[in-house]
Amino acid sequence: MRTLAIANMEVGSVWMRLVRVRGGAPSVFLMKPSAVSSSSKTTRTIRYKNHLSTFFPSSNPPPITFLSPVSPTRRPLSTATCSPQIPLATIEDYCSDAGGDNINVLPKKGSRVLLKGMSFTELQQWVRSHAFRPGQALMLWKRLYGDDIWAHCTDELEGLNKDFKKMLSEHAEFRALSLKDILTSSDGTRKILFMLDDGLVIETVVIPCNRGRTTVCVSSQVGCAMNCQFCYTGRMGLKRHLTAAEIVEQAVFARRLLSSEVGSITNVVFMGMGEPLHNVENVIKAANIMVHEQGLHFSPRKVTVSTSGLVPQLKQFLNESNCALAVSLNATTDEVRNWIMPINRKYKLGLLIETLREELHFKNNYKVLFEYVMLAGVNDSFDDAKRLIGLVQGIPCKINLISFNPHCGSQFTPTTDEKMIEFRNILAGAGCTVFLRLSRGDDQMAACGQLGNPGAIQAPLLRVPEKFQTAINASI
Repeated sequence: MRTLAIANMEVGSVWMRLVRVRGGAPSVFLMKPSAVSSSSKTTRTIRYKNHLSTFFPSSNPPPITFLSPVSPTRRPLSTATCSPQIPLATIEDYCSDAGGDNINVLPKKGSRVLLKGMSFTELQQWVRSHAFRPGQALMLWKRLYGDDIWAHCTDELEGLNKDFKKMLSEHAEFRALSLKDILTSSDGTRKILFMLDDGLVIETVVIPCNRGRTTVCVSSQVGCAMNCQFCYTGRMGLKRHLTAAEIVEQAVFARRLLSSEVGSITNVVFMGMGEPLHNVENVIKAANIMVHEQGLHFSPRKVTVSTSGLVPQLKQFLNESNCALAVSLNATTDEVRNWIMPINRKYKLGLLIETLREELHFKNNYKVLFEYVMLAGVNDSFDDAKRLIGLVQGIPCKINLISFNPHCGSQFTPTTDEKMIEFRNILAGAGCTVFLRLSRGDDQMAACGQLGNPGAIQAPLLRVPEKFQTAINASI
């Protein structure tokens, strides 16, 4: 009979020894606190009622054998009994074998765990796995995201346990991004360039507003696979998804770097580089971290995730997140949308609209934001305005009319201000809630649709439908 795993654990008010043997069921033995040696190589602190399922998730807890009387008084943890530096390999192997949480699946940077890639629950579990109390996880979380600290290293973790800070310095990584540059537009918009570990660069935009609202526009991918014909990022193609940590840290960096200059950053929009719902798991996780009440504490109504129309992921997002949704519509017919937004060839306009109508039926007091980039001679006719009214009918929504922002190699020209106003008035006259969104940061290529650096190899421009040839030729 060969022992596979032995773990000493503080469970509720007693110490327990978990033993698993090859060919036999796991067993748990209760023992005196003095029986726990400071030289134990696999020590883990858990609570019995809530966390024994970590070790036995798919079966009943093993039989408990009382080896000796135990004191009902909880002993405080100390470094003598639970060193934060103990190896975790055996515990990890056991958890994996039992089907429980495997610490190895946590986000990592090299051999270190990436703190900003963890949800609060994951952070608590990781802290427990190193034999520290859950309260330490909450204190760390607040210093990462709250209290105006936005910590980037252990030296900024004032008030935390010395041994806990030492463990963090050995096993954790605080930063997922490196600051490369900050460009300031004439209107006060800032474009922040971040370097990733693999040398790729992403862009984040901070947009101040004189009404007391400042928005950070975060990226969710390096490049984008959607190839929207009016978007500069789409020319890059997709390089890779961003991790949850790389997304979250854009908002943390924005607050840390610019709050003193632009005031409190109140809103987040996932409208930077990439199609957020193409990276839906990491985006939902990042959004949940941003709205956590003990952390960055953005209001869910002020965190908006945009999509070009990936219908299955849109359903997932509406079911799993309370954050706001924006849909980049930009056309009122399949003919135009197939051209300027190729995703429409897979998920047609009618399917997208009907899905929204059905899904929003189950959400109370929730409005979707429709974004409509206006392209001269392409989607800005008065007939387009009337069709748009019909499309959104019955859907609780707001509509943003966005001026097209030109970029190198663009086929399109912006709709004139006068025509945008007329287009808006038609929508408003039909009872739609509609806003004109003016360009911000375009002199630094920081405006909507201008982010990224396509390089020499670019995604293809699609054939222009014959009926729009005149409008496109006029813009060249």
